Amino acid sequence: MSAVMRGVLTRDAYLDRWATLHGGYDPRSSRVVGPWLGTVYALARPVARLGVRPDVVTLAGVVLSGLVVWLSALGGRWMLLAAFVVGASGLLDSLDGAVAVLTERVSSWGAVLDSLVDRVSDVLYLVALWLVGAPAWTCVAAGAVVLTQEYARARATAVGMDDIGVVTVGERPTRVIVVAMFLLAAGIYVASAVTWASLGAYASLTIALVALTQLLVVAHGRLSA
Repeated sequence: MSAVMRGVLTRDAYLDRWATLHGGYDPRSSRVVGPWLGTVYALARPVARLGVRPDVVTLAGVVLSGLVVWLSALGGRWMLLAAFVVGASGLLDSLDGAVAVLTERVSSWGAVLDSLVDRVSDVLYLVALWLVGAPAWTCVAAGAVVLTQEYARARATAVGMDDIGVVTVGERPTRVIVVAMFLLAAGIYVASAVTWASLGAYASLTIALVALTQLLVVAHGRLSA
């Protein structure tokens, strides 16, 4: 079968291309990564066939993150929708890269834009928790640690650390899930919304601290060898 179907890579060709972009790691060897990428491929394929540019998908993700802030500010049952939108914005974060690969539009600018949008979204998620009632200092601290983690990863990679395999407990999917979960709880138990938002902020901060520590330990070991 041809590697390209109507201008879009086949599933196997997509996984092969993904492996090439990630240091030769074959996602089919993982029971988690493989199925996840298969799902992303199935969702991204129709988007790619429509000719939607990856950058548009990326920017749509940050628009949804802004919508999360607005919905959280409304409070009440609107937080249920906010939780759903958090998940949707996280999904778009995976779709933009898949669309780029499927349409052979992978670019350095796209990678920079994707990282920038991810950081903006991370901050907006924490703003949403603050608006629901989480302590400001906790949200600020969580945001600072997350940004430090990603900066440290970028600098370590820039000076020669292989980014493949440096997976911490606080990667972006985890951050998305944590915020969505606690906003959902706040929307279900409206009377205790402040408590749930606070717990979400504390959880975000704790996970971020552990993730930063993990990353620094790995970076020190690899760059000091």
